[in-house]
Amino acid sequence: MGGAIRKSGPTIADVAQLAGVSSQTVSRVSTGADNVRPETRARVLEAMVKLGYSPNQAARSLRNGTFGSLGLIAHRYERTGEVQIASGVIRAAEERGYTVTLLSIEAPDDEHWQQAAHLISNQAIDALIIVRAEEASPSTLKLPARLPVAVSDSRLTGHYPSVIADQVQGSIDAITHLLDLGHRTVHHIAGPTGSVPAQIREAGWQRCLESAGIVAPPVLRGDWTPKSGCLLGQIISRDPELTAVYVANDEMAIGLIRALHESGRRVPEDISVVGFDGIAVGEFIHPPLTTVRQDFARIGSTLVDVVLSQLNEPDLPPSYRTVIPTELVIRNTTAPPRG
Repeated sequence: MGGAIRKSGPTIADVAQLAGVSSQTVSRVSTGADNVRPETRARVLEAMVKLGYSPNQAARSLRNGTFGSLGLIAHRYERTGEVQIASGVIRAAEERGYTVTLLSIEAPDDEHWQQAAHLISNQAIDALIIVRAEEASPSTLKLPARLPVAVSDSRLTGHYPSVIADQVQGSIDAITHLLDLGHRTVHHIAGPTGSVPAQIREAGWQRCLESAGIVAPPVLRGDWTPKSGCLLGQIISRDPELTAVYVANDEMAIGLIRALHESGRRVPEDISVVGFDGIAVGEFIHPPLTTVRQDFARIGSTLVDVVLSQLNEPDLPPSYRTVIPTELVIRNTTAPPRG
């Protein structure tokens, strides 16, 4: 049969012709190269949209050895820290020309982490970021040997290059602030027992009290939710001697404040409250919440930098660690104790 063979779809040459540029320029835009003028890039992207052209990732991998994609694993993205860090990772990856493949772990047991390792090992990714793998360990998360990996706030810290917030110093700043106001001790609502961030914040609270010669009172333990903070607040409200509480995250602190209000205990006149994380809503509750702010966007961006640096420097030591400072934000839930 005669005649030309029909193309299955638009080609890079079609995009170049419509945009009035060379095929090489289209290729640079497709791979996220920096050496393209913004107006040229916009013209090429517009041509791709009009023609329905999509760069071939498999061909890109064969050409330059990369897929242009990062993997991201976390245990439950609906939690504040995970979703905020994931947002920072996605934004930073896009700025560097990478897409992100998300994988969520619903249960933190060995079986789910082994399944996650199997799934991610079969994805077309150049590197992997793991956020708060609470129960995972190198024995339960067997990853490809040469895969660049970076982790944050998990038991894998020290086994892979890591990026962490300075939660110990953040806790010390919170307790020091309350003691400087004149509180004789500070009670603590901690996170779940198996949580690494909860353990770190609890250790910082205890260390600061001991340094001040104060025996730490018994820990109250929640599950990161406002409901658990509210339930524990009902217990706290019955203790007339208690004047200050450091809470391991803002959401439990918000639940605590509601319970104290409903029981007739005023914040901060009767009880001072400090949270942790610095979520946006904390500034707009009544009264506005004093908190230790984490820079989630910077943590996410730095995680991307760490894994991408391993593509050029594959021997980055597992002990490599970047610590991101926290900030104590003083608002209206802390005050000197009455009397």
